[in-house]
Amino acid sequence: MSDTSLDKLRLDAKLLHRAWIAREPWAVGRVRQHPPRKDLTNLVRADFLFIIAQENGFASWPRLKAEAERTGLDRAARLQRLKVALAHGQVDLAESLLAETPDLPDGLFGLECALYRRAAVEQALAARPELAVQQLGPRTPILHLSFSRWIHKCPELEGDMLAIADLLVEHGADVNDGLPGPDGHRLSALYGAIGHADNMALGEWLLDHGADPNDGESLYHATELGHHGGLRLLLAAGATPEGTNALFRAMDFNDHVAVGMLLEAYSGIEDLNRGAITALHHAARRGCDRRMAEMLLDAGADPERRWQDTHPLAFAKVYGNAQVAAALEARGVICDLSREEALLVRAAEGLDSPGDCVDPDRLAEPYRNIVREILHLPDRLDHLQRLIAIGLPFDAADAHGVTPVQIAGWEGLPETMGWLLSLRPDLGHVNGYGGTLLSTILHGSENNPARADRDHEACLRLALEAGVALPRHVITATGRSDLRQFLSDWAEARPGQVV
Repeated sequence: MSDTSLDKLRLDAKLLHRAWIAREPWAVGRVRQHPPRKDLTNLVRADFLFIIAQENGFASWPRLKAEAERTGLDRAARLQRLKVALAHGQVDLAESLLAETPDLPDGLFGLECALYRRAAVEQALAARPELAVQQLGPRTPILHLSFSRWIHKCPELEGDMLAIADLLVEHGADVNDGLPGPDGHRLSALYGAIGHADNMALGEWLLDHGADPNDGESLYHATELGHHGGLRLLLAAGATPEGTNALFRAMDFNDHVAVGMLLEAYSGIEDLNRGAITALHHAARRGCDRRMAEMLLDAGADPERRWQDTHPLAFAKVYGNAQVAAALEARGVICDLSREEALLVRAAEGLDSPGDCVDPDRLAEPYRNIVREILHLPDRLDHLQRLIAIGLPFDAADAHGVTPVQIAGWEGLPETMGWLLSLRPDLGHVNGYGGTLLSTILHGSENNPARADRDHEACLRLALEAGVALPRHVITATGRSDLRQFLSDWAEARPGQVV
């Protein structure tokens, strides 16, 4: 590696430092995405070197520098991108990197496990059996294997994948191994296989070899897969929905089959009527249909149980869920509406209220963020516009710091996002996950369960046309090849927007 390459990164850090001092929006966004420390006052050059390292996939500047000096900056950067791509399930990007540099993972045991390189794994374990239980980066080998989505690119390697699992366990690997998640929850190998990788073959193997189905994550995420294979495996192995949010997550997709399976697995009905939200309130705000509401009522959901001072029927009407409201009214449920609820119901029913506005101080807490809560539901743009007209905020962040325009981008809804952009939201906002508007759209393009039917490219175009900066490192880190090409073409046509 030439010193010029590292010098270029040092110069990037210097320029970022200057832009941060000047409070350039693009610099503020980059610092907030990769904060070097909690206190962002009096940042020094080392802090900006840290940010540059983070943007290139390295844990620290010394780690980047060491790898660059060992293998060359270009190869080191490619290797980091491969590691991140496999860890995040970006199989298209991983395939592209391997096509360019086929020997990139050679001798790296964790990557060889993740890529199902059976012969290489056998050879490495024969020489060094202790590799099976060693920490390789943030993960042990069985976690590299279980979190890999490579099976979707190479399904013909299923036999090799399971043979590697056998080898690792034979050499001491723990099928209940896990790693800490971003919210403090432990992410098990079983969650990696079923919930993250949608790898039913490996999930079944792990359960057959003693993996705990009640790991706090797998059952919840099995509801997001668009099929019921993971749920069936977990429930058959003894998973219990009590104490999890699996039922409520299945309701997010109005999935009657999954909800029915989970209700049958409950030993009681307490979860329907208590906790962060009741089941009927959740069904109303997630756009569930009448059949779903009736399933919940038949299972014991209380139609009179209030949540944060809101009645289920009033809540359904405020959220514009006529079907859930109809199910409740068919069972004789009635309730009075407050002035604020009446205004919100008018908006939901397609009626304007000229001259009237809601009083924020009288608004029940669950209604304060209704704009963010309903914007992903079908055909809600007119409803959203009427809510804004009576005084609801259009740019308020939710509990995770995510704003409505970011949600519209994550959902891949260009029409809704375009309208929100016309209201001039804060384009430099960084949410609680460290995401900007641009990175949130890209995250949704790879992780939103409905991504196949959405248009994330159009949302990217809207964001870029609105003037958001395009960090160069984002282009190479994008998992979808079509969006990588779109961003590359944009950067070539508008180099002044690239930072």
